[in-house]
Amino acid sequence: MSGPLGPVVRECVEGYVYVATPLQLLVLQRPPERQHGIWIPVTGKVEPTDPDLEAAVLREVREETGLTEPRELWPLDWHVPFRAVNGETWRLHAYALRVDRPFPPTLSAEHVAFAWLSPAEAVERLHYPDNREAVGRLVQRAAGRAGKA
Repeated sequence: MSGPLGPVVRECVEGYVYVATPLQLLVLQRPPERQHGIWIPVTGKVEPTDPDLEAAVLREVREETGLTEPRELWPLDWHVPFRAVNGETWRLHAYALRVDRPFPPTLSAEHVAFAWLSPAEAVERLHYPDNREAVGRLVQRAAGRAGKA
């Protein structure tokens, strides 16, 4: 597939782990030597062994937080192409993962800190504009999902 940045060479996933009431999101901080300590959601590359995007996001969430069984997983229908450090075009696919309550994640070496934040606080802390936009999508859609539960 091709877009304004050129053909997509690599697929990636983002996992927005959240608690519904009150709405809180888990954000993770990179170490200073990796992306200057920015705050992001769970993020990773789709591997050849991943059967699909949902399996990839579940694997990344498990690897980066220790979470093995979210209450619910659903797509945010958010697919963002971006230019990777190596100049290739990669694409992110965003997913929401609901849990019952905030938990202390078991962080991988990719992260040095975590925080459970309100959507407004998460938007303030997240580094990338597409992360902030995905939070907006999650807030809108989570409210609709809560009414159906």
